[in-house]
Amino acid sequence: MGSILCATRGGEESIHTEEAAIEQAAAAGDVLIFFYVVDVEFLAQAQYTLRSDIVHEELQEMAELLMTLAVERAQDRGVKATSLIRHGVFLDELVIAAAEVGAEQVILGRPHDADDAERLAETAERLSSETGIRFVILP
Repeated sequence: MGSILCATRGGEESIHTEEAAIEQAAAAGDVLIFFYVVDVEFLAQAQYTLRSDIVHEELQEMAELLMTLAVERAQDRGVKATSLIRHGVFLDELVIAAAEVGAEQVILGRPHDADDAERLAETAERLSSETGIRFVILP
């Protein structure tokens, strides 16, 4: 039994990626770890005053809810699942988390924009070669 790390943002588009990850984990008998990064860097560009502590807290609570729902969907289908929430820069935290949990595969969602999809494919290929962990873009 291996482990799969599934990066998600929790929105409707991410649910398709989560479902594909659940199917893959179920078929292989792998443990599935849903992964979410809370990143408040956008606050630095805000042209109005925001209390970063409140925004951070709200994003954390949202992440916890989204991860709970994803884990429950996987467990309802018989998949052993858990979640991991980190804070920081997405790609940095993704690589660190994949190594820490011993993931054999990292699943990423496919962007709609062709340029974004191409950049993500290049990033996934680079990360796979750098880490030895298989990065896959689904669905």
